[in-house]
Amino acid sequence: MPKIQAATVAEHRAAQRRAILDAARELLAEGGSEAPGLAAVAERTGLARPSVYRYFRSRDDLLEAVIADSFPRWSTAVLERMDGVDDPGARVLAYVDANLHLVAAGEHAVVRGLAAVVPGERLAEDSRILHERLRIPLTEAVAAHGADDPEGMSDLIQSIVLAASRMIENGAEETRVRALAHQLLGPYLREGRRVGMAPPPTR
Repeated sequence: MPKIQAATVAEHRAAQRRAILDAARELLAEGGSEAPGLAAVAERTGLARPSVYRYFRSRDDLLEAVIADSFPRWSTAVLERMDGVDDPGARVLAYVDANLHLVAAGEHAVVRGLAAVVPGERLAEDSRILHERLRIPLTEAVAAHGADDPEGMSDLIQSIVLAASRMIENGAEETRVRALAHQLLGPYLREGRRVGMAPPPTR
């Protein structure tokens, strides 16, 4: 049995499980046409393969655990960032900033890696749940800001986040992309709490 580097056996097991999940996430983020096997994960963590099998029975079991770990991790990070501010406009920008920071930190690369190796139906359902969970506080923030169509506005903001995310993934610096997103959204978010469309011209 390897030397325990924690105060208790439970803490040691939790730390090893975390190390295995992080190794699998790293391998997924690096890309590849196949899901990382337990041998590759063991090599990345420096553990013996039997040690990995104590925590995960198979590659599919490990991938399920990575999915269960990654999606709540994303939503928790975004919601915590939004909960730190009260002003509705600032909450919208917090949503944007949190998502772009996660992309820059490599979280989206993990999700992309999962999409390449996990059956579409399983991943699509988890992705749908994540986006629905994040859509609620964003829609609430733009509604509190005064949007006439909060759901439509949140869709437009999300499209900006996706475009900005692609810029980061293509090599742009996070701070520059965030500044551009703030430039684009800032005027609207500073305009006041009831900004609607101008009335149609009369004939």
